[in-house]
Amino acid sequence: MPTIDADTHVIETERTWDFIEPEDQKYRPVIVTPRGEPDKEYWMVDGNLWGVAWFSGRDFKEMSRLSGRDMDVPREAREMDDISRRLQHMDELEVDVQVLYPSFFLSRGASRPAVDLAICRGYNRWLANVWKQSEGRLRWVCVPPLLSMTDAIDEVRWSREHGAVGIFMRCVEGERVLHDPYFDPIYEEAVRLDLPVAVHIANSNEAMGSLLAQHSRSSTFWNLRLALVGAFHAIVLNGLPERFPRLRMGFVEGASQWLPYVINDLRRRLPALGRRLPENFLSEYRLYVTCQTDDDIQYVMSYVGEDNLLIGTDYGHNDQSSELEALRHLNQSGQITPAQYKKLTSDNPAAFHGI
Repeated sequence: MPTIDADTHVIETERTWDFIEPEDQKYRPVIVTPRGEPDKEYWMVDGNLWGVAWFSGRDFKEMSRLSGRDMDVPREAREMDDISRRLQHMDELEVDVQVLYPSFFLSRGASRPAVDLAICRGYNRWLANVWKQSEGRLRWVCVPPLLSMTDAIDEVRWSREHGAVGIFMRCVEGERVLHDPYFDPIYEEAVRLDLPVAVHIANSNEAMGSLLAQHSRSSTFWNLRLALVGAFHAIVLNGLPERFPRLRMGFVEGASQWLPYVINDLRRRLPALGRRLPENFLSEYRLYVTCQTDDDIQYVMSYVGEDNLLIGTDYGHNDQSSELEALRHLNQSGQITPAQYKKLTSDNPAAFHGI
């Protein structure tokens, strides 16, 4: 079985949007520098600031030094200008397969269906091209244009045929939470195509993001990581896994240490609704969670078992989740057995993504 890094990233550049259809190039995102912020670059989409142009000016070596964790990724590898360099770096890290997530789509979403479709379609065509060049070693999660469910399903079907191994969703999708029946057609199609839904720390609720950014230095923790915890809790509490008994869902880049807290809370709440949490509910509900090397993994496993935890490096980013050597460090840490290591880095991600 291959060694699988279950959470890596691509960094979109202006070259990414060359894959947008010619007739939709008018919706192409562009990088702008707002007046009064000469050191910052933002994406502009359809006349609106979308978010920071990720990591364009950050010093990966300095961030590695400050954090004590290696984050230094070759620019041409993280921006996918040189696929062979990315594959070479994977070999150096002893990783066979990376699962690719976007960076551009981690914050707000488009406000018009036509724009949403153009950008998502362009991104998905870019990633399909990356997958083809990598000879299957770079797998990816597609980004559906969720403002139009018909277009979203068409994109998911196309992406499945071109190397996608998951469907990307944010913890909050605009004005909707993930158990909203609006998303039922996506979940039905995911089951039909045997694709998992991969919920990455991300939040496209603009009002929530703006409020927290203005009033909290920990806005990314509150807006992204705790949003992931809330999304997980809500889909279980509201019975989504029971409504779709073959749907697989993963919760990515929020660590796993929160699982005991959420499990205990659900055990208290569900009886009032006439329900009880199954003993091995992650397995029964087909829910997967990525962990980090500084999680107390044995403690987490005592709550959820060994079969539904994954691990990723956050390759391409330089933040609190990034650790290029995460898989190797986990193997050398002594906190899990060789059999458990194989499950976290091979068996479980292969089962989740269908690799």
